[in-house]
Amino acid sequence: MPLDPLVLSRMQFALTAIFHMLWPVLSTGLAIFLVVLEGFWLRTKDPFYYRQARFWAKLYVLNFGIGVASGLPMEFQFGTNWAPLSEFVGDFFGAVLGFEGAMAFMLEAGFLGIMLFGWNRVPPVVHFLSTVMVAFGANLSVFWILSANSWLQTPAGGSFADGHFHVQNYFAAINNPFMLRSVWHMSLATVETSMLVVAAVSCWWLLRREAAEAIRRFFSFSLKLALVILLVVAPMQVMAGHESALQVAEHQPTKLAAIEGIWDTQPAGSAPEWSLLALPDEAAERNRWQLGVPGGFSWILEGRSRLSHDVRGLDSWPQADRPKMVGLLFYSFRVMAGIGIAITLLMAATILLWWRRGLSAETLRQLPWLGWAWILAAPAGYLAIEAGWVVRCVGRQPWTVYGELRTADAATVLPAGEILTSLISFAVLYSVLLVCALWFGSRIIRRGPDLDLTAP
Repeated sequence: MPLDPLVLSRMQFALTAIFHMLWPVLSTGLAIFLVVLEGFWLRTKDPFYYRQARFWAKLYVLNFGIGVASGLPMEFQFGTNWAPLSEFVGDFFGAVLGFEGAMAFMLEAGFLGIMLFGWNRVPPVVHFLSTVMVAFGANLSVFWILSANSWLQTPAGGSFADGHFHVQNYFAAINNPFMLRSVWHMSLATVETSMLVVAAVSCWWLLRREAAEAIRRFFSFSLKLALVILLVVAPMQVMAGHESALQVAEHQPTKLAAIEGIWDTQPAGSAPEWSLLALPDEAAERNRWQLGVPGGFSWILEGRSRLSHDVRGLDSWPQADRPKMVGLLFYSFRVMAGIGIAITLLMAATILLWWRRGLSAETLRQLPWLGWAWILAAPAGYLAIEAGWVVRCVGRQPWTVYGELRTADAATVLPAGEILTSLISFAVLYSVLLVCALWFGSRIIRRGPDLDLTAP
């Protein structure tokens, strides 16, 4: 069977995006954690908080470096595999990505040197401000990247003519309908996932019987601080996810129909079933089987017993205008939402246990399932984010710019063999980087903090 250059280009971009997403997630959220820790140290002058900041900064640096290395190929692909897209939207898209590089990344990278090497070289206040600027730069990157991607979902602020997007209002284009909720949703996700990693590392050390008392005290604090932050972030993330889904229902009804496995239009006044599990069959345009909640869909979508307006099914659009891989979208959405709800429940149960019995190393040894639940929650957080991006990007198909530019028209016509060669090369390179990152990361974790560090 001949290789399809379009499919290969999409696979290559998906590979680079999925791999790249692993690293900025942790560095963005962990930067905020470092600001909190260093703020504690600056206020109390207790070297305990200084050592906390120095230890967790090691994981930050590792993720930052690999994030930079893995992100560059994505930029180049806009000029190689997706040159027609760049020509079509370059007036706006290129400017926004330029803002991200010059305004956000350079800010983060510029102050990173002071944050890493400025201990004992600059005043503590200056060092703290550098850490704040690193965190601000990292989260500013989230803003610009999500603004650009949101514009692809809901283009605004200009007109399309002569094969180009002509910007008429940059503010309206940046502040497109998807932007605000998308930035909020992703920002919360980075913090939540980072705190899951902190909690997982802390629980791993607390479950080790040979850990010294000072180590137990160290990681007991980091676990509790992560839980406090999660207490605020996790419920907000569930609400942000729900609001984002409502936004999809308003602006991208084909995506809504795909993630809910709705093939037939649900008329206003009906109380349709919500499919918890199903087996979508695109050829037959139906679900072969499903396990649903009677009347549940109207409650989830509108918070009422019956729909106030029609919800279109997939069969109301031509096949060329609706997303493929409905099963992937259906279950990716449920993986993302299910993990978010499960983490919220785990956080609530742990907070309750902390209030009733305390949260010490001895408590975790008596309840090892709790510690292991937090350890397993760390990769689950990454899985939720990746699943969310699958829903976001695959659900946009067959459009690259929703309603304006089809993916088939956005790709460069390159020889399939060349794309396949670069795809394999990226896969090999990223596999090596992943192994190295896991090795260095596990080494940092196993060595633990240096409790003899003298604070400036």
